[in-house]
Amino acid sequence: MAEHAIELQVQGPWSLATSRAFWEGFAPVALAPGHDEGLSTVFLVEADWSRAGASVRQDGDTASVVVSGSGDLDAAAAQVARFLALDVDAREWPAVGQRDAVLGEVQAQLPGLRPCGFHSPYEAAVWAVLSQRIRVQQAAVLRTRLTERYGDDGALPSPAVLRSLDLELPGRKAEYLHAVADAALDGVLDGTALRGIPPEEAVERVQQVKGLGPFAAELVVVRGANAPDAVPHHEARLDDEIRVRYGDGATVAAVSEAWRPFRTWAAVHLRAVREARLHEFG
Repeated sequence: MAEHAIELQVQGPWSLATSRAFWEGFAPVALAPGHDEGLSTVFLVEADWSRAGASVRQDGDTASVVVSGSGDLDAAAAQVARFLALDVDAREWPAVGQRDAVLGEVQAQLPGLRPCGFHSPYEAAVWAVLSQRIRVQQAAVLRTRLTERYGDDGALPSPAVLRSLDLELPGRKAEYLHAVADAALDGVLDGTALRGIPPEEAVERVQQVKGLGPFAAELVVVRGANAPDAVPHHEARLDDEIRVRYGDGATVAAVSEAWRPFRTWAAVHLRAVREARLHEFG
């Protein structure tokens, strides 16, 4: 197994510790046991669907990334930068909090957070199907079983493997997972391609995949491709948090104009503090 190490100069605020704490609470993604100062995970590389391992450490503004595997490790390193949002120039992110005092307060509660997403749009789409009409905890169990039985040492099964499986799952989940696998193999769910077009267009493209409605398609683009400047339109909990912080009648569409070009980041920050508050007060 080969190994490849790179160093990335991260532009703008970044705290690996804050980002890791956020990711640890993200049920669809499993982190490997690691050291307090680092982050480790395994995933499928979109370029060739090989399994890769990654470890990341922070030294000031520098991210030290080590990827290992038998596939395209240059592509694996680039994918790590994307799903950890290390490839985003965030030097203007503090200015968003200066324009919007509410968001500035939230930024202060999560210093250096860079929204971490799914490892890939494919992985996000699989989760979107598994979590339809069931509780998050139940979906997490289904994902774990799928990974343990058919995956590659901690990573999801590749699209080719997933397409070949005769799965016994509730409703039409098996049919929809096959459609997701086909879309991944056809390049419809490519993260680089989805990041390279306007988010609205990307969402429309993903919605062509059977089983992925508006909410699921937004999840794939916003958290799968980790697009930094998209507005979620189908998140009731985000809508509730905006009304709490900005007042009755406030809407995502109205307040998010001040968040450009980091609308995704702002929405994720608001959701994160909401979930932390609700968890604290039970």
